Amino acid sequence: MNVLVLLRVCLRALLRNKMRSFLTMLGIVIGVAAVISMVGITSGARESVNQQIASLGDNVFMIFSGSTNRSGTRTGWGSRSNITSDDVEALRTQCPSVRYVTPSVRVSSQILYGSQNWSSQVMGVTPEFNDIRRYEVVNGRMFNDTDVRGAAKVCVIGQTVVDNLFQGSDPVGQTIRIRRLPFEVIGVLGAKGQAAMGQDQDDVVLIPNTTASKKFYGGDTRVNMVFGSAASAAAIANAQQEMTDILRMRHRIGPSDDDDFVIRTQADIASTVEQSSRTMTILLGSVALVSLLVGGIGIMNIMLVSVTERTREIGIRMSVGARQSDILWQFLLESLMLAALGGLLGVLLGVGVSATISKFAGWVTEVSPVAAVVAVSFAGLVGIFFGFYPARKASLLDPIEALRYE
Repeated sequence: MNVLVLLRVCLRALLRNKMRSFLTMLGIVIGVAAVISMVGITSGARESVNQQIASLGDNVFMIFSGSTNRSGTRTGWGSRSNITSDDVEALRTQCPSVRYVTPSVRVSSQILYGSQNWSSQVMGVTPEFNDIRRYEVVNGRMFNDTDVRGAAKVCVIGQTVVDNLFQGSDPVGQTIRIRRLPFEVIGVLGAKGQAAMGQDQDDVVLIPNTTASKKFYGGDTRVNMVFGSAASAAAIANAQQEMTDILRMRHRIGPSDDDDFVIRTQADIASTVEQSSRTMTILLGSVALVSLLVGGIGIMNIMLVSVTERTREIGIRMSVGARQSDILWQFLLESLMLAALGGLLGVLLGVGVSATISKFAGWVTEVSPVAAVVAVSFAGLVGIFFGFYPARKASLLDPIEALRYE
């Protein structure tokens, strides 16, 4: 039978029961739409997170204090402050693979300016912090080594603090109070947005680390964490090993003992995010697969009903010369067209859902043309797989028995 004639016959059969054909396609539509939406959302989220990780800085690493073991009870990392400013200085001078390193002394405090107040994270750092984290001072200046040596009461503030305390006025030169101590604002940081883990990177007040230690910790030289960056991306592994060796030596940790510190790199953060993304993809992919299987079963069910309803028609076609292969291809093509049309409608629905989520929920989405092609192709394979049995059943009908069918 001519292919064009076969297509015309199939379309006529499908259009004869428009509502039934549409309902049959619905499972495929939902499955493909789920695939497109899933790929769009996860791809967009992955790209957004990668940008946020990149906003942390170039080749960044972080060192946290280790855990404690008291009476058999182990606490998490950061529960014991065992890293000091001297450790940081050793890392700076003895690790050739480390470009920048700075201690971080953190204080959560209510910040006051005039009649306004705002709770923010105060971080005592050195001037290298901006180079490590790629912060840019857009107004005023960053404090310098002289300010650090003199434990000056100066600060550089983020955009979130500016918005909540100064409300449009220029903060540079003004005095804010941190734990009742006056600090002069000498600079404003450029906006960076959220970090990979959701923290607001603009809700920060930077002060010299010596000032934080003397004014808030009574001169204690221990630090909460250490920020740093490797000389290059290729040097991250070497830098991590060098820092581990130096800290283990300085902390007198034996060969069989666990580290009392934890080093985290951007690669570790990216790996964690990738694992979460993979889990979400598997979850959404399972939902899409179930929808496609349900849609395929629906196609098989309707095609079996169609074979029964059109038994006499099949007998007539066979009696005027149609071969078994013609009948087989006719019903197989009908199921393929149902699945393919459902796939195309699913792509359109998936693109619409992705665009809607991007507009109203503020999520970044990226619809992949490759994913659309793969989804429609898979839908077509589902149609062929589930349509083969009804088509074969139709092709094996006895013409005489089919003509007698009422």
